[in-house]
Amino acid sequence: MSGQSITDRITAAQHSVTGSAVAKAVCKATTHEVMGPKKKHLDYLIQCTNEMNVNIPQLADTLFERTANSSWVVVFKALITTHHLMMYGNERFIQYLASRNTLFNLNNYLDKSAMQGYDMSTFIRRYSRYLNEKALSYRLVAVDFTKMKRGIDGVMRTMNPEKLLKTLPIIQNQLDALLDFDANPNELTNGVINAAFMLLFKDSIRLFAAYNEGIINLLERYFDMKKNQCKEGLDIYKKFLARMTKLSEFLKVAEQVGIDQGDIPDLTQAPSSLLEALEQHLASVEGKKTKEVSAASRASALSSAVSTLANTGMSFSRMDEKEKQQALEEEQVRLQALKEQRLREISVVSNSTSTSASPSTLSGKMFYKENSSWPMDVTYEMQCNYFVNSSFYFLCLGFNFLDDVLQPTVPPQSQRATAANQQSRKILANDLDSSLANLVGSKSDMQWSQPTEKKLTGGTNWQAKTSTSTTWNPTPLPTIPHMVPAPITYPLTTPQVPIYGMVPPQVGAAPLMAPQSMMYTQPGLRPTNPFAPVSETQIQFM
Repeated sequence: MSGQSITDRITAAQHSVTGSAVAKAVCKATTHEVMGPKKKHLDYLIQCTNEMNVNIPQLADTLFERTANSSWVVVFKALITTHHLMMYGNERFIQYLASRNTLFNLNNYLDKSAMQGYDMSTFIRRYSRYLNEKALSYRLVAVDFTKMKRGIDGVMRTMNPEKLLKTLPIIQNQLDALLDFDANPNELTNGVINAAFMLLFKDSIRLFAAYNEGIINLLERYFDMKKNQCKEGLDIYKKFLARMTKLSEFLKVAEQVGIDQGDIPDLTQAPSSLLEALEQHLASVEGKKTKEVSAASRASALSSAVSTLANTGMSFSRMDEKEKQQALEEEQVRLQALKEQRLREISVVSNSTSTSASPSTLSGKMFYKENSSWPMDVTYEMQCNYFVNSSFYFLCLGFNFLDDVLQPTVPPQSQRATAANQQSRKILANDLDSSLANLVGSKSDMQWSQPTEKKLTGGTNWQAKTSTSTTWNPTPLPTIPHMVPAPITYPLTTPQVPIYGMVPPQVGAAPLMAPQSMMYTQPGLRPTNPFAPVSETQIQFM
C-alpha cells in the first residue's frame, strides 16, 4: 500500500471543515503511506506543544484514537509521532502522558490484513511497551532521563546514595524495554519501522549515558556504603555489565542499517578486577572470610574502572553534541530560507505600492517612517483623524462658533506689543507644538464675545459650573493678541502632512491661523485614546 488513501483524504477534509488544525496534522502524520511521518507535520505538532492555547490532552487523545486503526501503518506511525513529541516537544506533553493511568493498550494488537502486518504487529506491541515504560519513568522520578543534565556536576553524578539506589533500577527497566525491541537488520525493511528504530537508537544513547554516570557515582561511593547498600549496589553493577553487552549488540544492528559509524559510541567495559574488589568488600562487610585485598590495589582498580566508564560517557556525549550541532545547522538553513522568502515578499509589496499608491498614501508612509513614535500600521488617514479630533478641541477653547461670527476683544496696543515680544521668544523654530500650547494656555486672558449672544442666567457675577471629577489648571502665560506668528521655514526633509479641520471660516479682516504641518504632542492635553473624542472630564471649558 503506498500513497495517501481515500480515507486519509476524507479524514483530513473533515478536520479542515471543523477547523481543527491539530487533528488534521495528526492525520497527515499518520497516513497509510508506508513511510515515516513527514518532517513538516512533525515540526508543526512540536510547535503546537509549545503553544499555550493548544489543548495537550486533546492532541494526545487524537494520537490514541489513531492507534485504534486496523492498519499497522497508521498505528505504527501514531506511536512514532507520539515518541517524537516526547523527545522534542514541550515537556508538558510527556507530563500529561505520565499523568494518565494507561497509555497504549496494544499488547494483543495484530493486523491480519497482510503478511507484512503479522511481522510489523510484533514490533508495534514491543514499541508501545517501551513508550509506556518511558512515561512511567517520568511519572516515578519527574524527569526524562534522556534530557537530564550530564557531566561531573550532572544529576546522576551528584545524587545521594539512597536516591541513587532507587533511581538506577528505574533506568534499567526503561533500557530493558528499549532493548526488547530486538530488531535485526533483515526486519528493518520499510520506512515506518526504520523511523521507529532511529528514535530508539537516539534514546538508547542518551539513556545509557545517564545510566553510565549513575554507575560511576555508585562505584565512587561503594566502599563507604552500609552493608545493605553494598549488596544492592553490587547487584545493580552486575546488571549494568549485562545491559552493556546487550546494548553493544543493539548498536551493531544500527551500524548495519546505515547509521554513520561516527554516530555510534564506543562501549568499553571496566576491568574484571573491579568486580572482584566489590565482591570481596561485600564479603568482608558481611563478616565472611575472604581473600584480603590491599587498599592500594582496590584504589587502583576503582580508579581504572571510573576512568574507563568516564571515557565511555565522553563518547556518548560527543554523539549527542554532534546531533545538536546538526539540528542547529538545519535550523539556520530554515531561518535563512524564511528570511529570503520574507525579502521577496517585501520586494513584491514595495513594487506594487510604488505603482498603485496615491501621493497622500506615500506622504503618510514617509511621515511615520521618519517619526518612530507612530506605529508602522498607522495610515495617513488615521493620522489626519487624530489631528482633527485633538486640534478641534484645542481651538474650541479660544473660539466661539455661533452663527459663524467671531468677534475677539483685542487688548490695547501697548499690551499687544509687549505680549508679542514675550511670545516671540517662546516660539521655537521647529516646534509649533509649544506655540499651540502657549496659545491654548493664554485663552484665559482672551475674551471672545458675540453681540447677538444672550446671557443664559445669573447676572454679572454668574459663573458656569465646572466638572468636579477632573480639574485642569493651565499655567498662566503672558497675554497675547489674536495674531499668527510668522510662517516657519521647514527643512526640505520634513514631510508636509496637511492637517484638516483646524482653520475656522475667515470673517472680515481678522487674521486667521494658517494650516500647519506639524504634529502636536502636548501630553497634558492629548486624550488617552488618540482616535477617540475628548470627554468632558479631560477638558474644562471656560
